[in-house]
Amino acid sequence: MKLRERLAAIASMVPEQARIADIGTDHAYLPIYLVSSNRISYAVASDVHSGPYQTALEAVCLAGLSQQISVRFGDGLAVLSPGEVDVVVIAGMGGGSMISILEADITLVRQLNHLILQPMVDAPLLRRWLQEHGLAIVNEELVAEEDRLYEIIAAQPGIAQLLGATEYEIGPVLWQKRHSLLKPYLRQRIKHDRRILAQLSQSRQMAAADKITEYENKVRMLEEAYQCL
Repeated sequence: MKLRERLAAIASMVPEQARIADIGTDHAYLPIYLVSSNRISYAVASDVHSGPYQTALEAVCLAGLSQQISVRFGDGLAVLSPGEVDVVVIAGMGGGSMISILEADITLVRQLNHLILQPMVDAPLLRRWLQEHGLAIVNEELVAEEDRLYEIIAAQPGIAQLLGATEYEIGPVLWQKRHSLLKPYLRQRIKHDRRILAQLSQSRQMAAADKITEYENKVRMLEEAYQCL
């Protein structure tokens, strides 16, 4: 089984022989790959939607891995028992949705060895939440798939680092190692935020003024970071 670039990058960040839960598993591609390649021996694959749950169940049965992968229907971390897994993967949803899942069972989160998160949007918001809840960002990746760049964040309980505004926006590890995809990523972010700024500038609502200032500061920060690369 061959994974596409995004899931392959997530798989590479999973520690050998970890017990993982893939929350929002969809087709269960990640746990099937990790178990079938002997990277891990046990996984929970869960989804809150009946369609993806049934798809995952069928895929795991077809792969002959029903003894090693437990497919569950349920919301967030509620499908897990304390101590059942040591790594949780949440990929392919917004950072705000991830925060809601993690906040709903913060006690379990703090008992994990690793969190591996791939937010589709709101990565800065997610980084801030991790830092505020004592979860240190220990690794980050950028990966290109088709015409999109994806951010992947690995965190673990411990002494969370104090992050500055630039690190929330870009990622402390991505910035520290000057990731090879950081320049195109920043170009993409600057273009996106300038587009939002242009839309806000056309608004006649008073509430837009604060947002305009916020995005002006953000664009300036990203442009300064880009110039440093």
